[in-house]
Amino acid sequence: MDAPQLTRWTRFAAKGGIGRGTALRDCVAEGPDDLMFMQGDEIVFLMSVAGEHGRFLGYCEGVVGSFWGTDVQLHGKL
Repeated sequence: MDAPQLTRWTRFAAKGGIGRGTALRDCVAEGPDDLMFMQGDEIVFLMSVAGEHGRFLGYCEGVVGSFWGTDVQLHGKL
């Protein structure tokens, strides 16, 4: 992800994205595009990843990456 994209996603996350959730478990990034987080961290949902049902782009602790929705308890609706 280039710097301008990261800046846009960070601004969108600051506005709440499309939803928020809490990490249910620790998730270690397995690839360069994955989001890493610890149980209890707040995750901002940014968008659904096209072609991958249940996978989302999210923001946590200043980092943007993809994660499985089953690893995060959503607060409300997307």
